[in-house]
Amino acid sequence: MTKKEDIKYFDPQISVKEQAVAERLQFVPGTKTPLPSEIEISESGMCNRKCSFCPRSAPDYEHKNEFINFDLHKKLCDQLKDLNYSGLIIYSGFVEPMLDKNIYKLVNYAKTTLSNARIDMISNGDVLNEKRLKKLYDSGLDRLQISLYDGEEQHSKFIDLGKKLKLTNKKYVLRPRYLPEKQDFGITLSNRGGMLENAEYVIAPRKEKLQKKCFYPSYKFFLDYNGDVLMCSHDWGKKNILGNLKNENFLDIWLSEKFNLARKKLNNADRSLSPCNVCDVKGDLIGKKHHEAWKNI
Repeated sequence: MTKKEDIKYFDPQISVKEQAVAERLQFVPGTKTPLPSEIEISESGMCNRKCSFCPRSAPDYEHKNEFINFDLHKKLCDQLKDLNYSGLIIYSGFVEPMLDKNIYKLVNYAKTTLSNARIDMISNGDVLNEKRLKKLYDSGLDRLQISLYDGEEQHSKFIDLGKKLKLTNKKYVLRPRYLPEKQDFGITLSNRGGMLENAEYVIAPRKEKLQKKCFYPSYKFFLDYNGDVLMCSHDWGKKNILGNLKNENFLDIWLSEKFNLARKKLNNADRSLSPCNVCDVKGDLIGKKHHEAWKNI
């Protein structure tokens, strides 16, 4: 297992998320088959930033001004309701979710349909103000993480905004991403599935496979805005697509041969799949309980 001391900068939110994922382990009704405790929705092809340590800073990265269809999002939520889903729904992925004019409607439908789930968002905060922040929580958002890239002045601004709305640390989390390079910018860095080769801050793809287990496919379901389901949230190159929710059902994809193959290999430290063969992510920090549940069946 990867240890915190093995990592140059360890994001404290990893431990928080590890606990949240573990305590939300649930199973397909009537079986011992785990459901994902985290469903991440990358609901557009756009972000307003090109951070140096993000694949979007590469000159050849493709930015698409497209957004998730409400009916696709509704299909996901409705099928999760049939499974009594009570895990995490996170609007994040490869995008800035607040660029979507329908984000309040999406959040509201998810919370209304899945009252036992926790609805989260990760944002860079650039378009947030008091009115929009209040509207997010009124729509049903349970927890917001804001990644701060511009320094202490920006950080102070969001501290004051949180106090003004009387937001607790459980609902409102500020993450400093403006630390110096020697502290990895305040991020637990990876090479994003080998996609930082042409980025402003280069981390090369691995030349030899990492001999480490990875639990991502055991606990996470990652939906892209066009319906594609990716094996992993680090697959910025979208090299391993396991299905498409537009013409398949959630449970059929989650239990598919492709998904099960990914789990089997990665749970046994076999990173021969693409992009795992060039990826350096420490994928055993979250999801150990799910990993063990899959091993049992």
